[in-house]
Amino acid sequence: MNSFYSHGKLLLTGEYVVLKGAHALAIPCSKGQRLTFTPNLESTLVWESYDTNKTVWFSAQFDLSQMTIRESSNPQMAKRLAQVLLVAKEENQTFLQYGGRVETYLEFDQNWGLGSSSTLIASIAQWAQVNPFVILERSFGGSGYDVACAQATTPIVYTRNGTSPQIKTVSFRPPFIDNLFFVYLNQKKNSSEAVRDFSSITVTEEIFDKINDITNQLINCTTQNDFNNLLQLHESIIGKLIGQTPIQERLFADFEGKIKSLGAWGGDFILASGNSSSPSYFVNLGYSTVIPYKKMCL
Repeated sequence: MNSFYSHGKLLLTGEYVVLKGAHALAIPCSKGQRLTFTPNLESTLVWESYDTNKTVWFSAQFDLSQMTIRESSNPQMAKRLAQVLLVAKEENQTFLQYGGRVETYLEFDQNWGLGSSSTLIASIAQWAQVNPFVILERSFGGSGYDVACAQATTPIVYTRNGTSPQIKTVSFRPPFIDNLFFVYLNQKKNSSEAVRDFSSITVTEEIFDKINDITNQLINCTTQNDFNNLLQLHESIIGKLIGQTPIQERLFADFEGKIKSLGAWGGDFILASGNSSSPSYFVNLGYSTVIPYKKMCL
C-alpha cells in the first residue's frame, strides 16, 4: 500500500490579487487529507473518499484504458477526478499502468474550504511523481497557493508564476498569537466562481504594491494594534477592488478588534484579531466554530 499526505490551507493576505501575481501570505493547516493506494493487476480503479466521520461521501470506479467512469455516486465530481488522473498519466506514462483501490481520508469538515481539492491534487501529484502545478493548471485552475501549502511545513509567501511559482518559507508567529482566531461563517463559498468573477477585474501596480507591502509588514508585526491596522487597510483595498463591503462592517460592527475575510469573500473562514473573550462573542451570534490560530495552523 502507498500512502500520501497533504495539508489544508488558509490564505491570510492577497486574496483575489494573488491570481494576478501579488505576494500572498499562506498558512498550511495542521489537518489535511491522506490518500492510500493498494495496487492489483486489474484494469479498474476503485475510489472511495471518507469524511471526518469515516463515512463514504464519494465513490467511483474507473476503467483505466481511457479513464472512463464505470459508476459513481457523483458523476460531475467523478469527471473532474478523471480529468486530474488523466493529466497525471499524460505527465508520467508509467503512472496507473495497473488498477487498484484508492481511499482518501479528510481530517477537516469538507464544507470548511480548507482544501479538499488542493490536498487531493497535491497527493495525486506525489503518487504520480509529477508537478502538482501542471495538474492544477490543466484541471481545476486557480492561483496554486493552496497546492503549495499542501506540501509546506511552515507559512509561505506565494507568488503565482504559471507552473513554476515562487514559494518563500517565512516565520510567522506574532507575540499576540493567542488573540487570533478563525471563525467559520456557516456557509461554503465556491472559490471557482470567485476566480471566474475576478478574472475581468484590472489590478493596478499601486494596488499590487500596497498588498505586497501589507503582506511584508504583517509577517514582521510585533504589536496587535499595528496588525489590526494592516488588516483594516487590506480589507479596504480588496473591498473597493471587488465592490464589496468588508465583513466587519456588514456583520460584526461592534466587535472589539479587527476581522479579515480569508479567500473568497462571503464564506468559509474569517480571521478575528481580538482577545480572550472573542470566541464567546462569535458563539453568541451563532458562529459556533471558533478555532484558535495555534490549533488551526501547522
